[in-house]
Amino acid sequence: MKDFIQFLRKNKDSALLGSALLLLFVALFKPTVPVKHDIFTYLLIADISQSMNTPDIKVGGKAISRIEHTQKLMHETVSSLPCGTKVGVALFAGVSTAALYHPIEVCENFHAINDTIDHLEWRTAWSGNSRIRENLYSISRTVRAFPDTAQVVFFTDGEEAPKLHVFNTKDIKGVQDAEDWLIVGIGSHEGAAIPKLSEDNQVIGYWSNESFALQPGIAQISESNIGTRDDSIASGEHDRYISKLDEAYLKEISSEIGALYVHGKSVHDVLASMKQQKPAKRDIAPFPINWLLASVAGLLLLAAYMSRHPFRRMAETLGLYKKSFKRQTDKDAAVAHDNYIN
Repeated sequence: MKDFIQFLRKNKDSALLGSALLLLFVALFKPTVPVKHDIFTYLLIADISQSMNTPDIKVGGKAISRIEHTQKLMHETVSSLPCGTKVGVALFAGVSTAALYHPIEVCENFHAINDTIDHLEWRTAWSGNSRIRENLYSISRTVRAFPDTAQVVFFTDGEEAPKLHVFNTKDIKGVQDAEDWLIVGIGSHEGAAIPKLSEDNQVIGYWSNESFALQPGIAQISESNIGTRDDSIASGEHDRYISKLDEAYLKEISSEIGALYVHGKSVHDVLASMKQQKPAKRDIAPFPINWLLASVAGLLLLAAYMSRHPFRRMAETLGLYKKSFKRQTDKDAAVAHDNYIN
């Protein structure tokens, strides 16, 4: 052992270089160590009801639809989440939420998650109605069916279609595990008409006021026909239903279930609110140390080329460079002088 230590002392530079190469080689295999830390899991839910097609959000002087703005927010949110975070995507329409897949690791599945977000649209909806209060129970059931707990981030404009009244306003105090859910309001307070689209996504008119009116009789509170609305098209501009972000309503239901609310103006507001949500759980998870090994290897490389007196060596090197430069300058001047004489 003593001989080995003596060998290292005599060959310090070689030992440092060898150690640096070894650390770099180990770093290539991306080693990890088990560390206990907070694990964040999110279920991003997009409202895909037809009111989300309303083009009332201005971006760069151009009006875009609420669903386009939701996609933009989702993309930016997913891009901002650290590796190790799990994300699932779900759709809301009618009275229920459907998860497209369980939350998956964001970095390993980055392209798959973003591809899912790219394909969010109203034509995948299974119902033309929009019953947000009823849906909160569906969200709770969906999350409880996951292998692990997930925090909910629900993007919606708060549009109940048709409008609620005393008979079809469901009590939501029984919604379970809703504490720290985040409801993101999408849309403007000015609002705009809701375009009625064909199967080819072409505008064929606008939803009329009657489309959101309550139907007479017992049908309006029937469990089998809850929220049925007129499918007619507005006959003119005066008959178009103007949809707006119902922020007061979303704040009200957020308060009822203990959730958080934020107006989704920008991804910064959304991310700031997500930071207030509690982690899904605290557990042991692999922590990558390849960056640490690479950093130590870099320090060893520097040490191999640094003497005990690095500043003195630098000064000496600089002095030798100046002398060499001066000799070269004098030589060039002499050659130039000789050429001038000749």
